[in-house]
Amino acid sequence: MADVRPSLAVLKSWRQVYQTYNLLKQCQDQICGEYGLTVEQYSVLVVLNYAGGSARVTDIAEWLVHSANSISMIVDRMVKVGLVKRTRDRVDRRVVWVTPASKGNAALKQAHLAVLKFVRKVFQPLSAEDENTFSGLLGTLKYEIMKYSNPELDIKEAKKIDSKQLDSIVKWMSGEQISDAPKAKGRAGAKRKPVRRR
Repeated sequence: MADVRPSLAVLKSWRQVYQTYNLLKQCQDQICGEYGLTVEQYSVLVVLNYAGGSARVTDIAEWLVHSANSISMIVDRMVKVGLVKRTRDRVDRRVVWVTPASKGNAALKQAHLAVLKFVRKVFQPLSAEDENTFSGLLGTLKYEIMKYSNPELDIKEAKKIDSKQLDSIVKWMSGEQISDAPKAKGRAGAKRKPVRRR
């Protein structure tokens, strides 16, 4: 039987990725907590803001790579504390939109600036070349994991979607463009920015 054990370098990298993710989440939890948000709540608000002011739970779940059920529970808690609102679409009553409340927008605006400062500080030791190499390596791993979890997935299409979204995301994030108020959505003829991500 063939040896399926990964190399020592792979095991070290796997451990580093796992520990780095946990440390990153702890730091983000602390930063977001200063503005009354959890990382999950912050992430939902970022998606809503990037989407133009509202999105369906299924869209948020797909973007954040979570189950719709777990996002629905997060949204329920956010509704209870006044961070977001749920509203039915005026045309198709089966569709429910999640929209940030003014309290959510205010918390996001402050937390987002703090998170961006943190990200800049953490990546400061890397040169531009290192940043590009690191991003490329993470992308390679991400697509391998995607293929593993969904063998039927068209990876070329997934890469094309990522590439299209990257420019607008980078522009949005680096411009620190957090809206002060949600735009009216869920009305006939309203256009939405797609938030689909594979």
